[in-house]
Amino acid sequence: MKIAIHYSKHSFCERWISYCKENHINYKKVNCYSTDIVQQLTDCDALMWHHFQTNPRAVLFARQLLFALEQSGKTVFPDFNTGWHFDDKLGQKYLLEAIGAPLVPSYVFYDKKEALRWIKNTNFPKVLKLRGGAGSSNVRLIKSPGKANKVISKAFRRGFSNYNAWSNLKEIFRKFQLGNATGMSLIKGIAHIFYPPRFSKIMGREQGYVYFQDFIPGNDYDIRVVIIDDKAFAIKRLVRKNDFRASGSGHILYDQELFDEKTIRLAFELADKLKGQCIAFDFVYDANLPKLLEISYGFVPEGYDPCPGYWDKSMKWIAGKFDPYGWMVEIVMRDVVE
Repeated sequence: MKIAIHYSKHSFCERWISYCKENHINYKKVNCYSTDIVQQLTDCDALMWHHFQTNPRAVLFARQLLFALEQSGKTVFPDFNTGWHFDDKLGQKYLLEAIGAPLVPSYVFYDKKEALRWIKNTNFPKVLKLRGGAGSSNVRLIKSPGKANKVISKAFRRGFSNYNAWSNLKEIFRKFQLGNATGMSLIKGIAHIFYPPRFSKIMGREQGYVYFQDFIPGNDYDIRVVIIDDKAFAIKRLVRKNDFRASGSGHILYDQELFDEKTIRLAFELADKLKGQCIAFDFVYDANLPKLLEISYGFVPEGYDPCPGYWDKSMKWIAGKFDPYGWMVEIVMRDVVE
């Protein structure tokens, strides 16, 4: 058995490689951007590629390559069930509604007149989201019908950029003040006001639809639960100061006592229905009931290193350091054998 791993910095791959080395698992590094990638994989049983929504090249073909290889009989990570809905909030809305997940009520319109009729009969505030975006990017609170009218008109005319330069610069400056961003990041943020990042040019403008979620008040945090191979670990993310968004805030708490069992159990139940290899669930609470905002397969590894333990599917708590990236490799190896 041999596993191919696409190498890129700041991804899962370095941890996958470390696990393979430590456990004497046969692997080789490959370059998924090479035109002969399929030929590179002829002596491999599986491909693992942690691709990002902000990588200008990966957004062009990562899903297509992985799905093609899966169709040919190779094992891949992420596989179809894990990755098709990645960074696609519209796809997630339909998927989560279809499996009966407790999704925060969500509304999508592909017709301007229908959207304008809807805002006359709904309550505000609402949360406006674009189809893609991580770390709370492309998420805004719409407080009135008048503001909703304006964003709907824009959505069906010029549309929205996938990259809001001023909003992102503000976020970089906030992190810089907290010591979580470098001066170079700040310089790049300023430069992107004049020169948008390549991924935003490739993805184009978001137009022809508008997507809202209900705003659930009273939440000064969200809970992310990650399920991998019938194991769960979780973080509590506090919202930014004078804001309602928690994802990407950088304010994270980890103690086991912060997480109630009903939320962890719910994540396990949803993971069983989705049948993915790795799924992160983002929850807020409505009258103490967990409500799902969105899902993802990817996350920043360093944000989860301090987790003090994990739950197994029987809800037993296993304290101590653990290696979720090794779990991913084990899933792939098991799927190859099966």
